[in-house]
Formats: sequence, structure tokens, C-alpha cells
Amino acid sequence: MKLPGAMRNREPIFSSGYAMRRSKPLFTAICLLLASLAGTTAMACPRIVSQSPYITHQLDWLGLKDCIVGVSRYEHNAKAANTGGVLDPDAEAIAAVKPDLVITSIWTPPEKLAAATPSGARTLRLASFQSMTQVEENLRRIGLAAGLKTANARAKDFGKAWREMASTVNGGGQRVLLLSSCTGQPYSFGRNTWLANLFTVAGFVVADPTEGVRHLRREATEEAVTTLIAEMKPDVVFIFNRQIAASCGTVPLPPGTPLVALDGEKFLHPAPILIDGLKQLKAKRQEWAKR
Repeated sequence: MKLPGAMRNREPIFSSGYAMRRSKPLFTAICLLLASLAGTTAMACPRIVSQSPYITHQLDWLGLKDCIVGVSRYEHNAKAANTGGVLDPDAEAIAAVKPDLVITSIWTPPEKLAAATPSGARTLRLASFQSMTQVEENLRRIGLAAGLKTANARAKDFGKAWREMASTVNGGGQRVLLLSSCTGQPYSFGRNTWLANLFTVAGFVVADPTEGVRHLRREATEEAVTTLIAEMKPDVVFIFNRQIAASCGTVPLPPGTPLVALDGEKFLHPAPILIDGLKQLKAKRQEWAKR
């Protein structure tokens, strides 16, 4: 069948060239929209100063780690600028990174934080060390301050995730002593600390009745640790080092009381990395479980 003259010179509507030309305006519009959204996302990412490693871990959980422009001196391998410490934030360094949001712990005195914060920047002081609920609340507060629409959901996700992981550990009601180390100036975690909360939900009983953290004396460390173990009568002693230091090996333990090393990087930050700590605790079950 012959097509009318007007149609003989027209490209068939089913040809690939015709389809591409007809869809090009739509394709271009989609590309422009995506570019616009990407630009908006990049602009919406606030410039954040994190004055403690545990805060950086919290920002990471929220998907905001790329927003960090300044970190404390305690983060040795960070790419962001060094902005001082918790007790002594560096006002000049903080001003240089032009932050939108400066986040620190309640250990930073309010007057020092105010003096170190550039005009126009917002601040957050976080309580973090008494319970896991505080960690959840920190995630929510940080997310909201950063304009994160999923802030509440991500905080709830963490609360659900750590509780579910802790429930699989099955501590069996064993009394545990939670020691930072056997050297330097060790400290023991007592009541109303995030680690006591974590281990309690995991099924253990924290042996040290101290409110907060008990600091042992720097001198005669081995004697101080030995005395504490004798007083607390734990079933298990957990040390938050990657491996048991030589000094720990000389500490006399009651018969049948194991000394178990856990990675401090996964436990000593009140942050979502604690979920990894719980996984390690569960993986080491054969070292601490009752036989």
C-alpha cells in the first residue's frame, strides 16, 4: 500500500529515531530535575563541627558524616580540620571552617562554647553518658538540628537495633566487672552509665554499685585492680582493650573468673558503634559463658 505523499517523507512513529526525538524533551526535563534535587541536597547538608569521636559516630549513623568540616583533636586520622578539644574548643579553628552547627558534650562549659562559636552558627550540648536512651535522644536531636527529615525514624531504628542485638547475648545473670584497662588510670563502670545499661539489657548484672564511673588510683594500679576484683566478686571481668595487656596477666583472679578482652573502640563511645560491640560480645561467648 502506498502512503499519501505527505506521509511518505515523514519518519514512521515506530522508528527508534522518532521515539528518541519525541522523548528527548522529557529526558532533558528529568535530568534537570535530578540535578536540581542533587544541588538542593548538597546545599542542605549543614557544615558541622564534631567536638568528640562519639559524636562523629552518631553523625555517621544519621548519614551526616560527609557534612563534618571540623573534628576534635582526639580523631587523629580525620580529614576534617582540628577544632580543639571538649574542654578547650579552638575558636579560631572553628571560625575558619564556617560551621552551621557545632556539636559537643555537656562537658564543654556553656561559656566556652559560646565564646568559640561564630556568629550565626547553632550549637548542641549533648548528655550522653548515663544511658542508652540518651544516645537515642542525641540521634534525634542531631538529626532535627541538621534538618534531617528521617531524624525520628533513624533514632527509633537504633533503639530497636541495639535492643534486639542485646537480647541475643543472653548474659545469664552473671555478675560482671567492666574495666577500661589494667594500666594507666583504670576506671570501672558503675550504675547509671551507658555500658551498665547495655550490659544489663544483655542479661548481665553489673557488679560495681558506684554511681557513674569509679576511677582507680594511678599509683599501684595492679594492687588497686586486684582489690576491686576481690571486693566486687564478679563472675567475669571484661577489659575494654583489643587484647589483654601484659599487666592484666599479672592480676590475680579468683578461681573460675575469666578475664575477657573486648575492643574498646566498639564499647567506649556512647554511639551506634555499640551494636558492633554487642556482636563481638556474643561472638566471644565461649570465653565468658558459664560452663
